Amino acid sequence: MLVETLDRVLGSGTATGLTVAGRTDAGVHATGQVCHLDLPTDVWREISGSLLRRLARLLPGDVRVRAMTEVPGDFDARFSATFRRYEYRVTDAPYGAEPLRRHEILAWPKPLDVDALNAAAAGLVGEHDFAAYCRRKEHATTLREVTRLDWRRDPDGVLVATVQADAFCQAMVRSLVGAMLVAGDGRRPVEWPGSLLTRRERSSEVTVAPAHGLTLIAVGYPDDPTEYARRADLTRRLRLPTVEA
Repeated sequence: MLVETLDRVLGSGTATGLTVAGRTDAGVHATGQVCHLDLPTDVWREISGSLLRRLARLLPGDVRVRAMTEVPGDFDARFSATFRRYEYRVTDAPYGAEPLRRHEILAWPKPLDVDALNAAAAGLVGEHDFAAYCRRKEHATTLREVTRLDWRRDPDGVLVATVQADAFCQAMVRSLVGAMLVAGDGRRPVEWPGSLLTRRERSSEVTVAPAHGLTLIAVGYPDDPTEYARRADLTRRLRLPTVEA
């Protein structure tokens, strides 16, 4: 949709190479998505001051470009990223999700214990092989480093899981949430989600949480622009699990 709208504003094929920081599963929201594209310098200088408003008039109501800036040519929205941060929202209110927020909050049918959720989350932090929680792709590693995973209950009663990692494999975040929720409502011990990390294949016991509760809220990059290329090169290297003899 963004490419088609840029073609309408700038002329077909003027903007090229659109790359996003990460592809989310269908139905997942994004308030912190980042992308890059290539524009001729003269076009950027001519239209940069008005492009944001012109896009706002033409894009559908559920898509917005909030800001844009010029970056060095070696910046890569995907490979220069140092982390992705998601939030997953759940309500355990007996009446379910508030109607105006039903598209961003999962209604859970059982009471949830925040302490149990955080105990389950603690066993998933760090660098692990998350094969039990990923849809495996050929020639792709399931080794990931989760640097943050915790739960809070907001004043409105909604439970929010924050999860951050260098990268995620397909359906990983929603699988982690699904495993933690059954620990949070008492149907599984809090050690159970972490115990699955010993497996080398996707676990059929893990239910993937629905997509609509998940939102990509932030993507991080090196503070020093001269580090963009080095970070991209590092990210492109395939990470392999440690093999012990």
